[in-house]
Amino acid sequence: MNVRPISGASVDARGRGTKGVRALILGALLLAVTACGGGGSGSGSGDAKAEQGGSAAAETKQSEAVVSITPKDGAKSVDTSGVLKVSAGKGKLTEVQVKDAKGTAIAGKIAADGASWTPSTHLASGTKYSVHAIAKDSKGRTAAEDSSFTTLTPKNTFIGTFTPEDGSTVGVGMPFSIRFTRGITSPEDVEKAITVKTSPAVDVEGHWFGNDRLDFRPEQYWKEGTKVTVDLNLNGVEGRDGVYGKQNKTVSFTIGRNQVSVVDAKKHTMKITQDGKTIKTLKVTTGKPGYDTWNGQMVISEKLAVTRMNGETVGYGGEYDIKDVPHAARLTDSGTFIHGNYWGGDAFGNYNASHGCVGLRDVKGGYDSGVPAAWFFNHSLIGDVVVVKNSDDATVAPENGLNGWNMSWEKWKA
Repeated sequence: MNVRPISGASVDARGRGTKGVRALILGALLLAVTACGGGGSGSGSGDAKAEQGGSAAAETKQSEAVVSITPKDGAKSVDTSGVLKVSAGKGKLTEVQVKDAKGTAIAGKIAADGASWTPSTHLASGTKYSVHAIAKDSKGRTAAEDSSFTTLTPKNTFIGTFTPEDGSTVGVGMPFSIRFTRGITSPEDVEKAITVKTSPAVDVEGHWFGNDRLDFRPEQYWKEGTKVTVDLNLNGVEGRDGVYGKQNKTVSFTIGRNQVSVVDAKKHTMKITQDGKTIKTLKVTTGKPGYDTWNGQMVISEKLAVTRMNGETVGYGGEYDIKDVPHAARLTDSGTFIHGNYWGGDAFGNYNASHGCVGLRDVKGGYDSGVPAAWFFNHSLIGDVVVVKNSDDATVAPENGLNGWNMSWEKWKA
């Protein structure tokens, strides 16, 4: 028997089925709308948190280190020393570069704790400098700072005149001597700005004579063949209040053969030695009684083929005025020379007849290269040592000429 479903029931079943599907779909849409709408505030809150999280992440990537530079960026008329400083807060400095407009770097040192950097030397005057500094915080993140400034242009300046000349070859007794055009009241700052390098290396120390002269020498005479280089980095050094150096110069010289001559005032002789061996003995005359020649180690500081010697210039009134003294080599600032003498007669090797100089036989006009004075003059260098002994006078003062060898090493360094 075939049973047919009641059509009403069938319609109701389909209707209920359709309504159920629609209800499910509507419910799903409502849930979706609710999720979007409800999530509008909920989701918006979530986005804000995400943004805050992103900002915090960015902040954590930035270094906490803070670099500070003194003087401030763009500063003018900055003093050449004592002002430039670089420091780091909440971190440590890892790199500091200070350069002038030509790219020349200024040496400096970062402190052991990394908190500061200071220059090792003064700055040049009237110069623009740029500063680049980097620091790291505890997490290794870097921070950098850049700045620039210009140093002052001084109204009052000084320079140094020096001996020996650049490129010269000199004797083993030659100090490097520099005389300043203004009296120095900050000697440590000036001396720090002068460096002396030698090859082979030897300890060289400076000594001040008064406030306007500074000499450098080793403990003993220079070794033959030594190369000496002196850097005068005086530009910007405040030598006295408001007076600045304006000189940057490098001077190089070479030490020649080792020649030392020994004058015996009682024997009236001079032995010329090279490397400790006597190569020649000459007859001399030295200062007569009352005008005795200084004892001590004296350095030839000047050579003159001919010169005028006037007693008035050294306090001897009009006792002599010789306009053509030949073959003269200066030994002291006070007027002591070793020179040719064409008027001395038989004094050479026999008795002392001069006013304090060491005389060697010569001819008027100095034309004869075979006479003792010419031989000595032609075989001598600026910086050669002449030692006088057995005279009745005192030892020459170290500052009287280039004669610092008459001062002990301990006093020299002091």
